[in-house]
Amino acid sequence: MIKLVKMAASIRSAVNLALTLSFIFISFVNCLPRFFHGRLKHGMLGAPKLPPGSVLPTDMWLKQRLTHFNDADTRSWQQRYFVNDTFYKPGGPIFIMIGGEGTANPAWMLQGAWIDYAKTYNAICFLLEHRYYGKSHPTSDLSVENLQFLSSEQALADLAYFIQYIKKKYNLLSLQQKLITFGGSYPGSLSAWFRVKYPHLVDGAVATSAPILAKLDFKEYLQVVVNSLATTGQGCNKNIKMATDGVTQMLKTDTGRKTVEKMFKLCDPLDTSKHLDAASLFSNLAGNFEGVVQYNKDNRAFEGAIGTNVTIETICGIMMDEKSGSPIERYARVNDLMLSTYSQKCLDNSYDKMITELQNVSWNASASEGGRQWTYQTCTEFGFFQSSDLGDIQPFGNFFDINFSVQQCMDIFGPKFNQDLIQAGINRTNTNYGGYRMKATKIVFPNGSIDPWHFLGFTNDLSKESPAIFIQGTAHCANMYPAASSDSPQLVQARTNIQKLIGVWLM
Repeated sequence: MIKLVKMAASIRSAVNLALTLSFIFISFVNCLPRFFHGRLKHGMLGAPKLPPGSVLPTDMWLKQRLTHFNDADTRSWQQRYFVNDTFYKPGGPIFIMIGGEGTANPAWMLQGAWIDYAKTYNAICFLLEHRYYGKSHPTSDLSVENLQFLSSEQALADLAYFIQYIKKKYNLLSLQQKLITFGGSYPGSLSAWFRVKYPHLVDGAVATSAPILAKLDFKEYLQVVVNSLATTGQGCNKNIKMATDGVTQMLKTDTGRKTVEKMFKLCDPLDTSKHLDAASLFSNLAGNFEGVVQYNKDNRAFEGAIGTNVTIETICGIMMDEKSGSPIERYARVNDLMLSTYSQKCLDNSYDKMITELQNVSWNASASEGGRQWTYQTCTEFGFFQSSDLGDIQPFGNFFDINFSVQQCMDIFGPKFNQDLIQAGINRTNTNYGGYRMKATKIVFPNGSIDPWHFLGFTNDLSKESPAIFIQGTAHCANMYPAASSDSPQLVQARTNIQKLIGVWLM
Protein backbone atom coordinates (compact mmCIF):
# COMPACT_ATOMS: atom_id res chain seq x y z
CA MET A 1 0.00 0.00 0.00
CA ILE A 2 2.56 1.34 -1.12
CA LYS A 3 5.73 6.22 -0.63
CA LEU A 4 1.67 10.97 0.13
CA VAL A 5 1.40 15.01 3.06
CA LYS A 6 3.34 14.22 6.29
CA MET A 7 4.83 14.56 9.77
CA ALA A 8 8.38 15.26 10.87
CA ALA A 9 11.43 14.68 8.80
CA SER A 10 12.19 11.55 10.68
CA ILE A 11 8.92 9.80 9.92
CA ARG A 12 9.68 9.30 6.25
CA SER A 13 12.70 7.24 7.30
CA ALA A 14 10.72 5.35 9.85
CA VAL A 15 8.67 3.49 7.37
CA ASN A 16 10.87 4.09 4.39
CA LEU A 17 7.77 4.49 2.30
CA ALA A 18 6.98 6.64 -0.53
CA LEU A 19 3.28 8.13 0.85
CA THR A 20 2.24 7.29 1.84
CA LEU A 21 3.34 5.78 1.44
CA SER A 22 0.88 6.72 1.14
CA PHE A 23 -0.27 4.84 -0.59
CA ILE A 24 0.50 7.16 1.03
CA PHE A 25 -1.51 8.15 1.15
CA ILE A 26 -6.89 12.82 4.31
CA SER A 27 -7.11 9.34 5.10
CA PHE A 28 -10.15 8.66 3.01
CA VAL A 29 -7.81 7.04 0.64
CA ASN A 30 -4.53 7.85 2.04
CA CYS A 31 -3.35 8.70 -1.34
CA LEU A 32 -1.03 11.08 0.37
CA PRO A 33 2.69 11.54 0.28
CA ARG A 34 3.91 9.09 2.89
CA PHE A 35 6.75 10.08 5.15
CA PHE A 36 9.05 11.58 2.55
CA HIS A 37 11.54 12.54 5.21
CA GLY A 38 8.60 13.95 6.96
CA ARG A 39 7.92 17.02 4.96
CA LEU A 40 4.40 15.89 4.15
CA LYS A 41 2.27 14.93 7.11
CA HIS A 42 1.40 11.28 6.75
CA GLY A 43 -2.33 10.76 6.34
CA MET A 44 -3.02 14.46 6.68
CA LEU A 45 -3.74 17.18 4.13
CA GLY A 46 -4.08 20.90 4.43
CA ALA A 47 -7.51 22.44 4.67
CA PRO A 48 -9.36 21.59 1.46
CA LYS A 49 -10.43 24.38 -0.82
CA LEU A 50 -14.20 24.13 -0.76
CA PRO A 51 -16.76 26.33 -2.52
CA PRO A 52 -18.05 29.26 -0.44
CA GLY A 53 -20.88 28.23 1.83
CA SER A 54 -19.87 24.57 1.96
CA VAL A 55 -21.06 22.81 5.09
CA LEU A 56 -19.00 19.81 6.20
CA PRO A 57 -20.81 16.83 7.71
CA THR A 58 -20.50 16.50 11.45
CA ASP A 59 -18.70 13.74 13.32
CA MET A 60 -20.83 10.65 13.86
CA TRP A 61 -19.95 7.77 16.18
CA LEU A 62 -20.75 4.11 16.63
CA LYS A 63 -19.85 1.62 19.33
CA GLN A 64 -17.29 -0.83 17.98
CA ARG A 65 -15.68 -3.93 19.48
CA LEU A 66 -12.04 -3.80 20.46
CA THR A 67 -11.49 -7.20 18.88
CA HIS A 68 -13.79 -9.09 16.56
CA PHE A 69 -11.95 -12.37 17.02
CA ASN A 70 -12.44 -13.11 20.72
CA ASP A 71 -16.05 -13.24 21.87
CA ALA A 72 -14.96 -13.36 25.50
CA ASP A 73 -13.37 -9.91 25.16
CA THR A 74 -16.31 -7.49 25.41
CA ARG A 75 -14.33 -4.24 25.48
CA SER A 76 -15.55 -1.52 23.10
CA TRP A 77 -14.67 1.94 21.82
CA GLN A 78 -16.16 4.75 19.71
CA GLN A 79 -15.39 4.84 15.98
CA ARG A 80 -15.91 7.97 13.91
CA TYR A 81 -17.71 8.17 10.59
CA PHE A 82 -19.34 10.72 8.29
CA VAL A 83 -22.46 10.62 6.14
CA ASN A 84 -23.74 12.62 3.16
CA ASP A 85 -27.29 11.85 1.99
CA THR A 86 -27.60 14.93 -0.23
CA PHE A 87 -27.82 12.91 -3.45
CA TYR A 88 -29.73 9.97 -2.04
CA LYS A 89 -33.07 8.81 -3.34
CA PRO A 90 -34.89 5.90 -1.67
CA GLY A 91 -33.62 2.63 -3.02
CA GLY A 92 -30.38 4.21 -4.23
CA PRO A 93 -27.03 2.47 -3.59
CA ILE A 94 -24.74 2.75 -0.60
CA PHE A 95 -21.23 4.10 -1.23
CA ILE A 96 -18.57 3.67 1.46
CA MET A 97 -15.17 5.33 1.38
CA ILE A 98 -12.74 3.34 3.51
CA GLY A 99 -10.46 5.34 5.78
CA GLY A 100 -6.78 4.53 6.02
CA GLU A 101 -3.61 5.42 7.84
CA GLY A 102 -4.47 8.99 8.78
CA THR A 103 -7.24 11.29 9.94
CA ALA A 104 -10.45 10.99 7.95
CA ASN A 105 -11.19 14.33 6.28
CA PRO A 106 -14.92 15.13 5.87
CA ALA A 107 -14.12 17.36 2.89
CA TRP A 108 -14.04 14.16 0.86
CA MET A 109 -17.75 13.86 1.54
CA LEU A 110 -18.17 16.86 -0.80
CA GLN A 111 -15.31 16.39 -3.25
CA GLY A 112 -13.78 13.75 -5.48
CA ALA A 113 -14.71 11.46 -8.36
CA TRP A 114 -16.76 9.19 -6.09
CA ILE A 115 -19.05 12.12 -5.29
CA ASP A 116 -19.69 12.57 -9.01
CA TYR A 117 -20.59 8.87 -9.15
CA ALA A 118 -22.91 9.33 -6.17
CA LYS A 119 -24.72 12.17 -7.94
CA THR A 120 -25.14 10.00 -11.03
CA TYR A 121 -26.51 6.99 -9.16
CA ASN A 122 -28.32 8.77 -6.28
CA ALA A 123 -26.16 7.11 -3.63
CA ILE A 124 -25.87 7.75 0.08
CA CYS A 125 -22.21 8.23 1.02
CA PHE A 126 -20.33 7.17 4.13
CA LEU A 127 -16.71 7.55 5.21
CA LEU A 128 -15.49 5.27 8.01
CA GLU A 129 -12.32 6.29 9.84
CA HIS A 130 -9.78 3.49 10.33
CA ARG A 131 -9.24 2.27 13.89
CA TYR A 132 -6.23 3.85 15.63
CA TYR A 133 -6.15 6.84 13.26
CA GLY A 134 -7.63 10.32 13.52
CA LYS A 135 -10.06 10.51 16.42
CA SER A 136 -10.83 6.76 16.43
CA HIS A 137 -8.90 5.63 19.50
CA PRO A 138 -9.66 2.07 20.61
CA THR A 139 -7.10 2.05 23.45
CA SER A 140 -5.65 4.42 26.03
CA ASP A 141 -2.31 4.70 24.25
CA LEU A 142 -0.20 3.26 21.44
CA SER A 143 1.88 0.80 23.43
CA VAL A 144 2.97 -2.40 21.70
CA GLU A 145 0.52 -4.29 23.90
CA ASN A 146 -2.36 -2.12 22.68
CA LEU A 147 -1.26 -2.08 19.05
CA GLN A 148 -1.99 -5.81 18.83
CA PHE A 149 -5.56 -4.77 17.95
CA LEU A 150 -4.39 -2.74 14.94
CA SER A 151 -4.52 -4.83 11.79
CA SER A 152 -6.16 -4.92 8.37
CA GLU A 153 -8.26 -7.90 9.51
CA GLN A 154 -9.71 -5.95 12.45
CA ALA A 155 -10.33 -2.98 10.11
CA LEU A 156 -12.26 -5.17 7.67
CA ALA A 157 -14.31 -6.60 10.53
CA ASP A 158 -15.02 -3.02 11.68
CA LEU A 159 -16.33 -2.30 8.20
CA ALA A 160 -18.50 -5.41 8.19
CA TYR A 161 -20.15 -4.39 11.46
CA PHE A 162 -20.44 -0.78 10.26
CA ILE A 163 -22.39 -1.87 7.19
CA GLN A 164 -24.92 -3.76 9.28
CA TYR A 165 -25.13 -0.80 11.66
CA ILE A 166 -25.84 1.86 9.01
CA LYS A 167 -28.35 -0.28 7.16
CA LYS A 168 -30.46 -0.45 10.29
CA LYS A 169 -29.83 3.13 11.49
CA TYR A 170 -30.50 4.78 8.12
CA ASN A 171 -33.21 2.35 6.99
CA LEU A 172 -31.21 0.98 4.08
CA LEU A 173 -32.77 -2.45 4.27
CA SER A 174 -34.03 -3.00 0.74
CA LEU A 175 -32.67 -6.23 -0.71
CA GLN A 176 -32.28 -4.39 -4.01
CA GLN A 177 -29.92 -1.79 -2.57
CA LYS A 178 -26.37 -2.41 -3.71
CA LEU A 179 -23.22 -1.42 -1.83
CA ILE A 180 -19.91 -0.25 -3.36
CA THR A 181 -16.66 0.36 -1.49
CA PHE A 182 -13.98 2.86 -2.50
CA GLY A 183 -10.38 3.33 -1.42
CA GLY A 184 -6.96 4.28 -2.65
CA SER A 185 -3.48 3.12 -1.65
CA TYR A 186 -3.80 1.05 1.57
CA PRO A 187 -7.58 1.70 1.74
CA GLY A 188 -7.65 0.57 -1.89
CA SER A 189 -6.22 -2.73 -0.72
CA LEU A 190 -8.85 -2.86 2.00
CA SER A 191 -11.57 -2.23 -0.59
CA ALA A 192 -10.39 -5.21 -2.65
CA TRP A 193 -9.80 -7.42 0.38
CA PHE A 194 -13.24 -6.65 1.77
CA ARG A 195 -14.79 -7.95 -1.45
CA VAL A 196 -12.64 -11.10 -1.07
CA LYS A 197 -13.47 -11.74 2.60
CA TYR A 198 -17.06 -10.41 2.82
CA PRO A 199 -18.60 -10.85 -0.66
CA HIS A 200 -22.09 -11.13 0.82
CA LEU A 201 -21.87 -7.55 2.13
CA VAL A 202 -20.46 -5.71 -0.89
CA ASP A 203 -21.51 -5.72 -4.54
CA GLY A 204 -18.47 -4.05 -6.08
CA ALA A 205 -15.16 -2.48 -5.09
CA VAL A 206 -12.97 0.29 -6.48
CA ALA A 207 -9.36 -0.37 -5.43
CA THR A 208 -7.27 2.54 -6.66
CA SER A 209 -3.44 2.38 -6.52
CA ALA A 210 -3.86 -0.63 -4.26
CA PRO A 211 -0.79 -2.70 -3.31
CA ILE A 212 -2.07 -6.26 -3.38
CA LEU A 213 1.14 -8.17 -2.66
CA ALA A 214 2.80 -7.71 0.73
CA LYS A 215 6.58 -7.67 0.25
CA LEU A 216 9.50 -7.24 2.62
CA ASP A 217 12.02 -5.63 0.28
CA PHE A 218 10.16 -3.35 -2.10
CA LYS A 219 13.33 -2.47 -3.99
CA GLU A 220 11.39 -2.16 -7.24
CA TYR A 221 9.92 1.11 -6.00
CA LEU A 222 13.11 2.88 -7.01
CA GLN A 223 13.06 1.18 -10.41
CA VAL A 224 9.78 2.93 -11.21
CA VAL A 225 11.17 6.20 -9.82
CA VAL A 226 14.21 5.87 -12.09
CA ASN A 227 12.02 5.15 -15.12
CA SER A 228 9.77 8.11 -14.33
CA LEU A 229 12.70 10.51 -13.93
CA ALA A 230 14.11 9.22 -17.22
CA THR A 231 11.04 10.51 -19.06
CA THR A 232 12.76 13.94 -18.95
CA GLY A 233 15.94 12.53 -20.44
CA GLN A 234 18.85 10.40 -19.25
CA GLY A 235 20.64 13.36 -17.71
CA CYS A 236 18.46 13.48 -14.61
CA ASN A 237 19.41 10.05 -13.22
CA LYS A 238 22.99 10.49 -14.42
CA ASN A 239 23.45 13.71 -12.46
CA ILE A 240 21.78 12.27 -9.36
CA LYS A 241 24.29 9.41 -9.49
CA MET A 242 27.20 11.85 -9.80
CA ALA A 243 25.86 13.86 -6.87
CA THR A 244 25.41 10.74 -4.74
CA ASP A 245 28.95 9.59 -5.49
CA GLY A 246 30.25 13.06 -4.65
CA VAL A 247 28.46 13.20 -1.29
CA THR A 248 29.75 9.69 -0.49
CA GLN A 249 33.32 10.84 -1.04
CA MET A 250 32.84 14.04 0.97
CA LEU A 251 31.61 12.10 4.00
CA LYS A 252 34.99 10.36 4.24
CA THR A 253 36.66 13.49 5.67
CA ASP A 254 35.74 15.88 8.48
CA THR A 255 35.96 18.84 6.14
CA GLY A 256 33.75 17.16 3.58
CA ARG A 257 31.22 16.13 6.24
CA LYS A 258 30.91 19.70 7.51
CA THR A 259 30.42 20.90 3.94
CA VAL A 260 27.61 18.37 3.43
CA GLU A 261 25.95 19.51 6.68
CA LYS A 262 25.99 23.09 5.43
CA MET A 263 25.01 22.40 1.80
CA PHE A 264 22.02 20.24 2.73
CA LYS A 265 21.04 22.31 5.79
CA LEU A 266 21.10 19.42 8.26
CA CYS A 267 19.47 20.17 11.62
CA ASP A 268 22.17 18.29 13.56
CA PRO A 269 25.82 17.38 12.97
CA LEU A 270 26.17 14.20 10.93
CA ASP A 271 27.79 11.34 12.84
CA THR A 272 29.46 9.38 10.05
CA SER A 273 30.58 6.76 12.56
CA LYS A 274 26.93 5.72 12.70
CA HIS A 275 25.88 3.94 9.53
CA LEU A 276 22.24 4.64 10.39
CA ASP A 277 22.77 8.42 10.25
CA ALA A 278 24.33 8.13 6.81
CA ALA A 279 21.53 5.81 5.71
CA SER A 280 18.98 8.37 6.91
CA LEU A 281 20.70 11.12 4.93
CA PHE A 282 20.75 9.24 1.63
CA SER A 283 17.22 7.93 2.18
CA ASN A 284 15.95 11.45 2.85
CA LEU A 285 17.66 12.87 -0.23
CA ALA A 286 16.11 10.11 -2.32
CA GLY A 287 12.79 11.01 -0.71
CA ASN A 288 12.95 14.44 -2.33
CA PHE A 289 12.54 12.72 -5.70
CA GLU A 290 10.31 9.83 -4.61
CA GLY A 291 7.59 12.10 -3.28
CA VAL A 292 7.50 14.24 -6.40
CA VAL A 293 7.35 11.19 -8.67
CA GLN A 294 4.59 9.47 -6.73
CA TYR A 295 2.27 12.48 -6.82
CA ASN A 296 3.34 14.07 -10.08
CA LYS A 297 0.56 16.30 -11.46
CA ASP A 298 -2.11 14.44 -9.51
CA ASN A 299 -4.46 17.40 -8.89
CA ARG A 300 -4.15 17.44 -5.11
CA ALA A 301 -4.32 21.24 -5.37
CA PHE A 302 -8.08 21.17 -4.73
CA GLU A 303 -7.34 19.89 -1.22
CA GLY A 304 -5.05 22.78 -0.43
CA ALA A 305 -2.09 20.43 -0.68
CA ILE A 306 1.37 21.99 -0.73
CA GLY A 307 3.94 21.34 -3.43
CA THR A 308 1.60 20.41 -6.27
CA ASN A 309 3.49 22.76 -8.59
CA VAL A 310 6.73 20.83 -8.02
CA THR A 311 6.85 18.17 -10.73
CA ILE A 312 9.29 15.69 -12.24
CA GLU A 313 10.15 18.34 -14.82
CA THR A 314 10.89 20.83 -12.02
CA ILE A 315 13.40 18.72 -10.12
CA CYS A 316 14.98 17.13 -13.19
CA GLY A 317 15.26 20.58 -14.73
CA ILE A 318 17.39 21.59 -11.75
CA MET A 319 19.52 18.44 -11.94
CA MET A 320 20.19 18.89 -15.66
CA ASP A 321 20.96 22.61 -15.53
CA GLU A 322 24.72 22.48 -16.01
CA LYS A 323 25.00 26.27 -15.74
CA SER A 324 23.90 26.24 -12.10
CA GLY A 325 26.85 24.44 -10.53
CA SER A 326 28.13 20.92 -9.98
CA PRO A 327 25.79 17.91 -9.66
CA ILE A 328 26.19 18.08 -5.86
CA GLU A 329 25.23 21.73 -5.82
CA ARG A 330 22.17 20.99 -7.95
CA TYR A 331 21.27 18.09 -5.63
CA ALA A 332 21.41 20.58 -2.75
CA ARG A 333 19.20 22.99 -4.71
CA VAL A 334 16.52 20.32 -5.01
CA ASN A 335 16.76 19.81 -1.26
CA ASP A 336 16.48 23.60 -0.72
CA LEU A 337 13.38 23.64 -2.90
CA MET A 338 11.68 20.93 -0.90
CA LEU A 339 12.61 22.52 2.43
CA SER A 340 11.24 25.85 1.23
CA THR A 341 8.09 24.27 -0.22
CA TYR A 342 7.19 22.69 3.12
CA SER A 343 8.43 25.64 5.24
CA GLN A 344 11.24 23.67 6.90
CA LYS A 345 14.36 25.49 8.09
CA CYS A 346 16.56 22.41 8.09
CA LEU A 347 16.64 18.73 7.19
CA ASP A 348 16.06 16.61 10.28
CA ASN A 349 18.47 13.77 9.71
CA SER A 350 19.13 12.27 13.15
CA TYR A 351 18.26 8.57 13.26
CA ASP A 352 18.11 8.60 17.06
CA LYS A 353 15.68 11.54 17.09
CA MET A 354 13.44 9.77 14.62
CA ILE A 355 13.39 6.60 16.71
CA THR A 356 12.69 8.53 19.91
CA GLU A 357 9.77 10.29 18.24
CA LEU A 358 8.25 7.04 17.02
CA GLN A 359 8.70 5.34 20.39
CA ASN A 360 6.29 7.82 22.00
CA VAL A 361 3.07 5.94 22.84
CA SER A 362 0.94 8.98 23.73
CA TRP A 363 -2.05 10.02 21.65
CA ASN A 364 -0.76 13.59 22.03
CA ALA A 365 2.57 12.85 20.36
CA SER A 366 3.23 13.96 16.78
CA ALA A 367 3.83 10.33 15.79
CA SER A 368 0.24 9.49 16.76
CA GLU A 369 -0.94 11.33 13.64
CA GLY A 370 -0.18 8.06 11.90
CA GLY A 371 3.56 7.50 11.90
CA ARG A 372 3.79 5.05 14.81
CA GLN A 373 0.63 3.18 13.79
CA TRP A 374 1.53 2.74 10.13
CA THR A 375 5.07 1.76 11.02
CA TYR A 376 3.60 -0.95 13.24
CA GLN A 377 1.44 -2.23 10.39
CA THR A 378 4.39 -2.35 7.99
CA CYS A 379 6.44 -4.18 10.63
CA THR A 380 3.74 -6.77 11.32
CA GLU A 381 1.68 -7.16 8.13
CA PHE A 382 3.03 -5.63 4.96
CA GLY A 383 6.71 -4.75 4.80
CA PHE A 384 6.58 -2.42 1.78
CA PHE A 385 10.06 -1.18 2.71
CA GLN A 386 11.50 0.85 -0.15
CA SER A 387 15.15 -0.05 -0.04
CA SER A 388 18.21 0.80 -2.12
CA ASP A 389 18.83 -2.88 -2.87
CA LEU A 390 18.53 -2.45 -6.65
CA GLY A 391 22.20 -1.52 -6.54
CA ASP A 392 23.67 0.49 -9.40
CA ILE A 393 20.43 0.34 -11.38
CA GLN A 394 19.26 3.29 -9.27
CA PRO A 395 21.29 6.48 -8.60
CA PHE A 396 20.60 7.13 -4.91
CA GLY A 397 23.35 4.98 -3.37
CA ASN A 398 23.26 1.69 -1.50
CA PHE A 399 23.06 2.95 2.08
CA PHE A 400 19.39 2.37 2.91
CA ASP A 401 19.17 -1.38 2.32
CA ILE A 402 16.50 -3.67 3.77
CA ASN A 403 18.44 -4.00 7.03
CA PHE A 404 17.92 -0.27 7.58
CA SER A 405 14.14 -0.73 7.64
CA VAL A 406 14.25 -3.89 9.75
CA GLN A 407 16.46 -2.12 12.29
CA GLN A 408 13.83 0.60 12.63
CA CYS A 409 11.15 -1.97 13.47
CA MET A 410 13.38 -3.44 16.17
CA ASP A 411 14.43 -0.08 17.59
CA ILE A 412 10.87 1.29 17.72
CA PHE A 413 8.90 -1.73 18.92
CA GLY A 414 11.48 -4.06 20.45
CA PRO A 415 14.07 -6.67 19.41
CA LYS A 416 11.50 -9.39 18.68
CA PHE A 417 10.28 -7.35 15.70
CA ASN A 418 13.10 -8.74 13.60
CA GLN A 419 13.13 -9.83 9.98
CA ASP A 420 11.75 -13.28 10.80
CA LEU A 421 8.72 -11.80 12.56
CA ILE A 422 8.15 -9.26 9.78
CA GLN A 423 8.39 -11.94 7.08
CA ALA A 424 6.00 -14.21 8.97
CA GLY A 425 3.44 -11.39 9.03
CA ILE A 426 3.93 -10.75 5.31
CA ASN A 427 3.44 -14.45 4.55
CA ARG A 428 0.25 -14.49 6.58
CA THR A 429 -1.09 -11.41 4.78
CA ASN A 430 -0.52 -12.96 1.36
CA THR A 431 -2.02 -16.26 2.49
CA ASN A 432 -5.02 -14.50 4.00
CA TYR A 433 -5.88 -12.31 1.02
CA GLY A 434 -4.31 -14.24 -1.84
CA GLY A 435 -1.64 -11.81 -3.05
CA TYR A 436 -1.38 -11.95 -6.83
CA ARG A 437 -3.49 -15.15 -6.74
CA MET A 438 -6.48 -13.34 -5.29
CA LYS A 439 -9.83 -14.82 -6.31
CA ALA A 440 -12.62 -12.28 -6.53
CA THR A 441 -15.07 -10.65 -8.90
CA LYS A 442 -16.46 -7.14 -9.31
CA ILE A 443 -13.31 -5.27 -8.34
CA VAL A 444 -11.69 -2.62 -10.52
CA PHE A 445 -7.98 -1.86 -10.10
CA PRO A 446 -6.99 1.61 -11.42
CA ASN A 447 -3.24 2.35 -11.35
CA GLY A 448 -1.02 5.09 -12.75
CA SER A 449 2.10 4.32 -14.76
CA ILE A 450 4.13 6.99 -12.93
CA ASP A 451 3.11 5.70 -9.50
CA PRO A 452 5.73 3.27 -8.12
CA TRP A 453 3.05 1.44 -6.14
CA HIS A 454 1.59 -0.03 -9.33
CA PHE A 455 4.36 -2.63 -9.16
CA LEU A 456 2.60 -4.34 -6.22
CA GLY A 457 -0.88 -4.10 -7.74
CA PHE A 458 -2.75 -5.39 -10.76
CA THR A 459 -1.95 -3.72 -14.07
CA ASN A 460 -3.52 -6.55 -16.07
CA ASP A 461 -7.07 -7.83 -15.62
CA LEU A 462 -7.48 -10.16 -12.66
CA SER A 463 -10.47 -11.64 -14.50
CA LYS A 464 -13.16 -10.57 -16.92
CA GLU A 465 -15.21 -9.31 -13.99
CA SER A 466 -12.27 -7.66 -12.21
CA PRO A 467 -10.47 -5.46 -14.74
CA ALA A 468 -7.33 -3.41 -14.32
CA ILE A 469 -7.20 0.17 -15.63
CA PHE A 470 -3.59 1.19 -16.24
CA ILE A 471 -3.51 4.95 -16.78
CA GLN A 472 -0.48 6.15 -18.70
CA GLY A 473 1.25 9.23 -17.36
CA THR A 474 -0.62 9.49 -14.06
CA ALA A 475 0.53 9.18 -10.48
CA HIS A 476 -0.79 7.84 -7.18
CA CYS A 477 -4.61 7.82 -6.90
CA ALA A 478 -4.99 10.41 -9.66
CA ASN A 479 -8.38 9.06 -10.76
CA MET A 480 -9.89 9.71 -7.32
CA TYR A 481 -9.39 13.47 -7.41
CA PRO A 482 -11.92 15.86 -8.97
CA ALA A 483 -11.70 16.36 -12.70
CA ALA A 484 -9.49 19.20 -13.94
CA SER A 485 -9.13 20.84 -17.34
CA SER A 486 -5.52 19.65 -17.42
CA ASP A 487 -6.47 15.97 -17.09
CA SER A 488 -5.09 13.73 -19.81
CA PRO A 489 -7.51 11.91 -22.14
CA GLN A 490 -6.42 8.62 -20.53
CA LEU A 491 -7.35 9.89 -17.06
CA VAL A 492 -10.69 11.24 -18.27
CA GLN A 493 -11.45 7.89 -19.90
CA ALA A 494 -10.45 5.99 -16.75
CA ARG A 495 -12.99 7.89 -14.64
CA THR A 496 -15.64 7.27 -17.28
CA ASN A 497 -14.88 3.55 -17.39
CA ILE A 498 -15.06 3.28 -13.61
CA GLN A 499 -18.43 5.04 -13.58
CA LYS A 500 -19.79 2.72 -16.25
CA LEU A 501 -18.51 -0.33 -14.39
CA ILE A 502 -20.22 0.80 -11.20
CA GLY A 503 -23.41 1.15 -13.23
CA VAL A 504 -23.10 -2.46 -14.37
CA TRP A 505 -22.58 -3.63 -10.78
CA LEU A 506 -25.63 -1.68 -9.64
CA MET A 507 -27.78 -3.33 -12.30
